[in-house]
Amino acid sequence: MILAITLSKLLIGVAIAAAVLTAGVGVLKSQKNWLMTYLQNFCGALFIFSGWVKAVDPLGTAYKMEQYFGEFTSTFEGTWMSFIAPIFPWLSNYATGFSVFMIVFEIVLGIMLILGIRSKLTSWLFLGLVAFFTFLTGFTYLTGYVPADVNFFSFGSWGPYVETNMKVTDCGCFGDFLKLKPKVSFFKDVFLMFPALYFVFKHKDMHQLLNAKVRTGILGLSALGLLVYCLSNFVWDLPGKDFRPFKKGVDVAGTLKAEKEAAGNVQVTSYILTNKASGKVTELPYADFMKKYKDYPKEDWEYEQVKSKPTIEATKISDFVLEDVDGNEMTEAVLSDPKYSFMIVSHKLKYKEAYDKIMVNDTTFVSETITNEDTTYVVQKVASVSQREAKETRYVWDVDFQKDYQEKINPLAEAAEKDGFNVYAIVGGAGPATIDEFRHATQTAFPFYMADDILLKTIVRSNPGVVMLKNGVIIDKWHINKLPAYAEMKSLMK
Repeated sequence: MILAITLSKLLIGVAIAAAVLTAGVGVLKSQKNWLMTYLQNFCGALFIFSGWVKAVDPLGTAYKMEQYFGEFTSTFEGTWMSFIAPIFPWLSNYATGFSVFMIVFEIVLGIMLILGIRSKLTSWLFLGLVAFFTFLTGFTYLTGYVPADVNFFSFGSWGPYVETNMKVTDCGCFGDFLKLKPKVSFFKDVFLMFPALYFVFKHKDMHQLLNAKVRTGILGLSALGLLVYCLSNFVWDLPGKDFRPFKKGVDVAGTLKAEKEAAGNVQVTSYILTNKASGKVTELPYADFMKKYKDYPKEDWEYEQVKSKPTIEATKISDFVLEDVDGNEMTEAVLSDPKYSFMIVSHKLKYKEAYDKIMVNDTTFVSETITNEDTTYVVQKVASVSQREAKETRYVWDVDFQKDYQEKINPLAEAAEKDGFNVYAIVGGAGPATIDEFRHATQTAFPFYMADDILLKTIVRSNPGVVMLKNGVIIDKWHINKLPAYAEMKSLMK
């Protein structure tokens, strides 16, 4: 089972694979250094595997990069290095390209290690990539010591390690296949620094398989094939493997209920108390704290609750909350629909804002007191009317995105609604006014709901994407560029 995979099990599997490869290499040719050969195969196999589980879903890595860029922006803002901060929002615009490059590079580097291609270059590239990963995971892990209202570079204000202080909660090293806490991921990368340095100093002992032309050919074909494979998993279709919680067949309604019940049954087991003046940390069991809490006034002590772990670990399904444009929650209505329904998911409405110059009237009023017999009242009269120039916001919708709704989504909605099925769109990062403008621009008749954009990115890796549901269970989902005819969709209904 994928969910049962842990880092230790994964490393054992990679270690066994490396041992088999090493034995195979030993059969093909004599070795200068068996330890070097084993480490080449171990690190190469690890990089190929970690790259592959990200290659099946390059957008997942891109979204993780956006998280890192956002964290770096807030970290550098307000410091003497604030001039660096604007770089990261700019880099975020190219997160998808960086994602594909890093994934292909990681797998290619693994192949270079196993084949022994250009040992000196490979050694330095491996060291550079491991150092880069160590920096990312180390930074993320250390943010656990930084309170919410403290900047990372204010080292004197760091406090005890609190996991919830971290904005990026997992490194994304193995995509959605295996979630690692930043602390675990950081120590994994520190461990990899040892073979990385060993490669640099002893690169002449590296084994080489096949001849130079064959090695170069394998490397070139691998890079090209990997590039096409990555693109196929988000440009033309959905990921070939779905490691996310919203995969086909998942009972979203049942899982959401179970996760909420598990979270509600969590209990406070103890309190960690930190003295604001001395920094002294004391942990008291819950029962003892309730007896002695008066000895730890809040003006002198900071409180942190330690809670029991839920019986079911929360997934992104716990964040499944939908609202209509009037703020009414629609989660239950959507997940309890006994009929087949179609959920059109757009984590972002694609548009640019343009501004038109318009003339508006500025009216000046004066107040006048009028007395009529025993009654006195105040009336306002127009004193003057003048015109001034103002800007009016206009939405310029992405042409291809608009066509997807007009030429693909709308016909699907019409056919489904004709058969009595519900169709609705869920969008992220847009308010009621923007949604209303988009509905008019695309002439969509079905309702639009709002949700968190990260949630929608998790549900389907397509913008827009289509999800078929029944009783809160995901029947199937499609990329907009692989949207089948309605008749084919209907054939799934049993």
